Amino acid sequence: MQNQKLLLVGDNPFHGVSHLSQSRASGRGNQISNPEYCAELIGVAVENGADGFMFSVSEITLDIIRSLADKGVSPKLYAIAPAASDYVRLASRLGTPGMAIHLTKQIIASCNLKAVFCGFKGVVFQNPAALMKAYLYYEIFRIRKAAKSKRAPDCFLLHEIITEMALALELEWLFRSFIGFMQKMKIKPGFETRNSPQLIDFLTKLGIDLTKVAIVAPYNKIGFQMNPSKEECEKKLEDIPQTEVIAMSILASGYLKSAEAIEYINGISQIKGVVIGISREQHARDFKIFRAAMNGSTR
Repeated sequence: MQNQKLLLVGDNPFHGVSHLSQSRASGRGNQISNPEYCAELIGVAVENGADGFMFSVSEITLDIIRSLADKGVSPKLYAIAPAASDYVRLASRLGTPGMAIHLTKQIIASCNLKAVFCGFKGVVFQNPAALMKAYLYYEIFRIRKAAKSKRAPDCFLLHEIITEMALALELEWLFRSFIGFMQKMKIKPGFETRNSPQLIDFLTKLGIDLTKVAIVAPYNKIGFQMNPSKEECEKKLEDIPQTEVIAMSILASGYLKSAEAIEYINGISQIKGVVIGISREQHARDFKIFRAAMNGSTR
């Protein structure tokens, strides 16, 4: 029996994000930013075959997760951090030092002793790995509190901005520390990227067991956002047949129809799941179509 692909609801529309057009994003209306409404959409998607929710850790998405927990809906949670847009706004309003002070105050206010201790250790000993762990403890604490679960999230991914920067600077310590920390927390580590071949090559060079990490990257019929090329991204997947690769941008931000997107994804056995953004109830109900069609690879 063929394995079904993982189906995840994406949160970009909930933040007013469209990778194709900002006018499309702004035209979705104010209701899509209402956490209760978003939670209702996710609930409908789960009823129609969705397995989980992939989200950037922010106050908006944490409110959505709280609402889901209150409704008794408990999808798999795939967290992405840091929420780049939130920290850019903070930095522009408070400045970089002010943003750091704000985050420090938030960590202390959380009363998470592990986060506070790691943060103190990182400052005193100028240890970047300890500072990173303090931040990760803090974000995991926020997710677990919102989800009312001591085991959430199922997977924690570094945002593409951090992934690409770490790749460019060849920050071996960051990849090893992050993966080791998440495994210690019994959470699957993952990476969001727009250049999956480079990430796969670097992790392989470090001797990382790629069967134990998740990779989220664009995969679609027209090569939208696939770097350095569609052909290279597809070819590199042959090196990691057992890795949990989750495809994003499968509809090329609305350019492709569902049927052709499904046909493309089903044709690549190495892709284990997809993430699809929704902004209205019909999108959520369409997960029934995706679930029926994405029942494993065709080649």
